[in-house]
Amino acid sequence: MTFSPLVGAYPLSRPRRLRQSAWVRDLVAEHRLTVADLIWPIFVHDKDMARDPIRSLEGVDRLSIAEAVREAREAHALGIPALALFPNIDPSLRNDDATAAYDTDGLIARTCRAIKSAVPEIGLIVDVALDPFTSHGHDGILCDGKIHNEKTIEILTRQALVQAEAGADVLAPSDMMDGRIGEIRKALEAQGLTDKLILSYAAKYASAFYGPFRDAVGTSALKGDKKTYQMDSANTDEALREVAMDLQESADMVMVKPGLPYLDIVQRVSETFRVPTFVYQVSGEYAMIKAAVNAGFMDHDKGVFETLLAFKRAGASGVLTYFAKYVAEKLKG
Repeated sequence: MTFSPLVGAYPLSRPRRLRQSAWVRDLVAEHRLTVADLIWPIFVHDKDMARDPIRSLEGVDRLSIAEAVREAREAHALGIPALALFPNIDPSLRNDDATAAYDTDGLIARTCRAIKSAVPEIGLIVDVALDPFTSHGHDGILCDGKIHNEKTIEILTRQALVQAEAGADVLAPSDMMDGRIGEIRKALEAQGLTDKLILSYAAKYASAFYGPFRDAVGTSALKGDKKTYQMDSANTDEALREVAMDLQESADMVMVKPGLPYLDIVQRVSETFRVPTFVYQVSGEYAMIKAAVNAGFMDHDKGVFETLLAFKRAGASGVLTYFAKYVAEKLKG
């Protein structure tokens, strides 16, 4: 940033004048957090219970479809623009080929239809990835111990079409396979689904912050790691190449994941490309805040709002956060 040479010197210039009371701080604030900035990730399941608490995510439950519809109604009433759906399916349905991922009567397809029937105005963002559906917990098809890029894309494309036809507004490939955005877009166009948005997890890092999420979707028993397809946390220029490729393949929006450890990536992507750039405040970040609050080391609301504002300050268009409903209620209240 280039500063004006007209900036004065102390004592005639006193920056603290603009901080002396709440009204003036609000008046000159450079960034604001609103309900319209929030996307609420929710987990759905097929169990015979409305809500199933997730041990590693305090205050977050897996929901039945009926309960997800109820929460969608509440989210819409609060002004939350979109939900992001993630499944926890019966382990017996998981296999090496992730066939449940493209089941037209699968958990996500049924959830999409139910929510869209009850709350058509709310946006539905659906994860395009195979890890909740594979027996090994990877985001792709394993061949001789390695993730096969092209075979994985074939399944992802079938999955995306099923989701789109079930009512998903936004397809969000989070798998990090090379070339999957272009193939999904071509398949959507071929089926006349030209209005469907693609939100690419373009800069998704192999991170230690995903543990509670894997617990939530039932993939904690991951075999190996995901470092051959998710990004190395040491790299920033690589993120720009990944984003550029996905935009060239017709992604409408891009995602950086995780959030707080990668604010520099959010800023570089948003400033370089000037496209809608989202960030995911992932499960590990949520769990850390909760742990700090429970230990008495942090004020809950101050910690939550400060981290969410950090994403906006870095250039994020919006934030996927498990705090979304709570924050929306606070902002509305």
